[in-house]
Amino acid sequence: MSNSFPTRDLLKPGLAVVIVEKYNQATDKESVGEIDRILTGSYSHPHGIKVMLTDGRVGRVKRIA
Repeated sequence: MSNSFPTRDLLKPGLAVVIVEKYNQATDKESVGEIDRILTGSYSHPHGIKVMLTDGRVGRVKRIA
């Protein structure tokens, strides 16, 4: 399975993204929101870049909304 999640250079604060929060990983339930902060320091991550949304939710970016 190839990793097609957005890389860190594509993500910016204010961008609307689709994330999966940690407690939803088993079900892949998605949430949508705007990026407040990018938490992953590396260019990419096999499960998606971790971000904090403006409402405080934290999860891994699956795609740009």
